[in-house]
Amino acid sequence: MSNATLYTMPGTCALAPNIAVAWLNAPVTIKTMERGDHKKDPYLSINPKGKVPALQFDDGDVLTEAAAILAYLGAKYGKEDYARNQKLGRKEAEALSYMTSEVHAAYGPHFAVQTFADSDSAQKEIKAKTYEKLAKHYERLESNLAAAGDWYLKDRSFADAFLYVLTRWIELTPLSIDNYPNLKKHRARMEADEGVKLALQRQNMEPLSSPGK
Repeated sequence: MSNATLYTMPGTCALAPNIAVAWLNAPVTIKTMERGDHKKDPYLSINPKGKVPALQFDDGDVLTEAAAILAYLGAKYGKEDYARNQKLGRKEAEALSYMTSEVHAAYGPHFAVQTFADSDSAQKEIKAKTYEKLAKHYERLESNLAAAGDWYLKDRSFADAFLYVLTRWIELTPLSIDNYPNLKKHRARMEADEGVKLALQRQNMEPLSSPGK
């Protein structure tokens, strides 16, 4: 019996908690909306921010923000494999904070440059600076992953779920995943995971890595 509903949308960071639900086999219903539905009244009555993810509980309470939802899932349903002592570990929380508050935020001008500048020339300059900033973030993620091994924090964690989102988003930019071989391997490793496959299917998304690569 479901205890909550996770609202998602294709291509969004809602994929990270969607993966967490699959890894934990948590009693959460996944509701994937079509693009644009997040700005319509039925969803705005659930999350006035008009963004996904949102986790709505049976009593009507709603939790938003990917990192907060991941923390809740870890505390509520976590096992030793995913969240030490049934809560996100300190390093996991730190990694998620960096990925969500810095790397994700750096994508702002990419997704909505018109909110940062009006003229075409200004928008072009802002986007160029955005990709420079993102490149530095990806270099840091690549370096951290190279030092850790197969998983971002040595053992698989929710940080890997959000990192997977970021390795998908890079395809939307002029940057190339080929310049970050460890991140590329991580993406392929994630897409071989049954929980990730399920989450992608439930969110109407396709894997990006070619088999064997």
